Amino acid sequence: MQLGIIGLPNSGKTTVFNALTGSNYETSGVSGGKLAINTAVVNVPDVRVDKLSAIFQPKKTTYPTITYVDIGGLEKGVGEEGLPGPLRNALSPVDGFIHVIRAFADDTVPHPQVTIDPQRDLEIVDTEFLLTDLITVENRLSRLTEEVQKKGKKAAGRSAEEEIELLTRLKDHLEEDSPLRNLNLDEEEKTFLKGFGLLTLKPQVIVVNTEVPVDDPTQFVTVEHQNTILLALPAQIESEIAQLDEADRQIFMDEYGIAEPGANRVIRASYDLMSIQTFFTVGEDEVRGWSVSIGATAPEAAGVIHSDLQRGFIRAECITYEDFIAYGSMTKAKTEGKVRLEGKQYLVRDGDIMNIRFSV
Repeated sequence: MQLGIIGLPNSGKTTVFNALTGSNYETSGVSGGKLAINTAVVNVPDVRVDKLSAIFQPKKTTYPTITYVDIGGLEKGVGEEGLPGPLRNALSPVDGFIHVIRAFADDTVPHPQVTIDPQRDLEIVDTEFLLTDLITVENRLSRLTEEVQKKGKKAAGRSAEEEIELLTRLKDHLEEDSPLRNLNLDEEEKTFLKGFGLLTLKPQVIVVNTEVPVDDPTQFVTVEHQNTILLALPAQIESEIAQLDEADRQIFMDEYGIAEPGANRVIRASYDLMSIQTFFTVGEDEVRGWSVSIGATAPEAAGVIHSDLQRGFIRAECITYEDFIAYGSMTKAKTEGKVRLEGKQYLVRDGDIMNIRFSV
């Protein structure tokens, strides 16, 4: 799973990137005509992995991960004629966005719009993405309509008619200044549209970058869009926390009255945003959390581990994390009938501990 960190210049998005990843990059953007991009993989904090690891004492403990990509180059007006190729290529492949909105004042870091107005800044980037998606949809719709007119409806086929109908619905929605994430699309339509790289269709976490910790980000920004999570983060403080060792980090957090790094909340929100859940495999060699889509079947989860496990799937031994912790061992849980054998139609649940039986 890959999320792009976006925002206007001097919004602090690279600082947010550093806070989330423990990196120490300078501000990214466009230098010498080349788009600057930073990438890092981070663990998703999960106390269940910690507890399972403490029980099994494995040689290796592995957490689910998220890849964050810090993408520069966004500014007002960039989408009016369609995004530049390098920027579009950086934005299109990501699964969702961390959209950083500036809510701090700093005379040494001038705002490109001069004043600090988080709601305005949010709408600027939303508008650029809306324009970009509208250009994409209109261009495809124009080409497809022309093709149908040349070949005739019958020759073009049912799929062309269905695509025109879908694209027309998208175009009408975008022209109402509403992002596509607000449009109710079925799974088949979403799958079909993945290749279009539509930016407003991607879910997003909006991170209001504040000077100090803030409990209520709605004092800065009002958001009514679907598939959107709103959080506040004092990015500069959090990036400093991320650079410290464990002992100094706790002292720093105590000084600011921070219960846990706010970056952890953003990472967990990123995970939740993508409708992802975690299942576990356990043993003396490794305790590992695996990411799988909500609604995935047991064979699909097995395929996340290895394609051979999905291909040769027979059964999955499953127990809930809660039951395992309650009984303290797999042997006792089996004796109490808490370990289940599930087949190919089983839908994996968050927190399942699984052992895959397979034959290839």
